[in-house]
Amino acid sequence: MKRSAIKREVDLQILGDWVSEGARVLDLGCGRGIFLEYLRQTKHIYGVGLDNQIEKVGGCVKRGVNVYQGDIETSLRQFSDGFFDWVLCSRTLQELARPQDIIRESLRVGKRFAVGFVNHGYWRNRVHMFRHGRRVVNEVFPEGWGESRPLNPVTVGDFEDFCAREGLVITRRAYLRGDWHTPCTFLPSWLAGYVLYEITKSDEKKATD
Repeated sequence: MKRSAIKREVDLQILGDWVSEGARVLDLGCGRGIFLEYLRQTKHIYGVGLDNQIEKVGGCVKRGVNVYQGDIETSLRQFSDGFFDWVLCSRTLQELARPQDIIRESLRVGKRFAVGFVNHGYWRNRVHMFRHGRRVVNEVFPEGWGESRPLNPVTVGDFEDFCAREGLVITRRAYLRGDWHTPCTFLPSWLAGYVLYEITKSDEKKATD
């Protein structure tokens, strides 16, 4: 199974389990709407997608998924405070030029923010950089530096430090090993290949306690 298919399956299983029944969901970088369609069928959610690629927007339309085409940061400003129960950002965080702004804005329009990303601090990436002095090119990062889309690699440490500085509460997390299936229970900063988080603002966490 291709890595993209494995990541999609993991997102469906874990993030799909986190999202509550009948929730209002915004999916950032929604692609062709496969995840929103799945949530609509299994959790009866009201879903909206955002993506800047017109062909992927067309895929959403074919699936009957509500979708906006355009820049994520600009599009988020169209929504009022707390409009969504969940904002999802699966496999998109590393492509954002200013991810901190997107996360802050997502937690303005949504009560909860769920994110999944490849841990760039995975031990094989560290060893490759140490041995070769260059960014890794493999099945996970298939394109060389000159060919790739804008890339802002993120690690477990980066993300958790950001949450601590911003006063955000990590309410759930899932660390998966290099196969992206097996739970990682030891040294996730080094040994987790794919990670997922659910975060809220501190005042939102208190309101739900």
